[in-house]
Amino acid sequence: MKLRNRIAAFATAIMAVATLSSCNYNSLVEKEQTVEQSWAEVETQYQRRADLIPNLVNTVKGYAEHESKTLESVVAARAKATSITLSADDLTEENLAKYQQAQGELSGALKSLLAVTESYPNLKANENFRDLQVQLEGTENRISTARTRYTQAVKDYNTAIKKFPTVIYAGWFGFEEKPQFKAEAGAEKAPEVNFNE
Repeated sequence: MKLRNRIAAFATAIMAVATLSSCNYNSLVEKEQTVEQSWAEVETQYQRRADLIPNLVNTVKGYAEHESKTLESVVAARAKATSITLSADDLTEENLAKYQQAQGELSGALKSLLAVTESYPNLKANENFRDLQVQLEGTENRISTARTRYTQAVKDYNTAIKKFPTVIYAGWFGFEEKPQFKAEAGAEKAPEVNFNE
């Protein structure tokens, strides 16, 4: 009788562990899918920005042809940024850093282009340019939102795979830590404002 009770208790414990593992496994799958979906949204918004750039460059080119160096740097940065594709399966610290660097270079080139356009009042008054500028600003906001959602999804996922008892078997099933976006170089420094110039 005692042996039968021990076997029953052992079987109950095994079933409880299996049920708990199954629930946690399913939860990890859901969290991983959320990370992948969030990453897809990040890529979509960066692609939206890349798609706006040729129209912006062509509009500026009509007014500021002698700014060819700035225009060429935007085109080159766009080409580099769009040449780096990164699927959710290939998300590693190194790959994400390369992706982020290319997107950062494109952001910098766009800032230079928009700064140059300040010297061209006719361009700033052009309806197409204003529309493109508004779309670009909206896209930058969408990129920020998508990155925030990705960051939160990765945080939830990475936390889940490190919690006990999940940490014991997460690696067995191939659940590995996902990378986060890093702050861009110099982001910790506030821009200087000088009203005396």
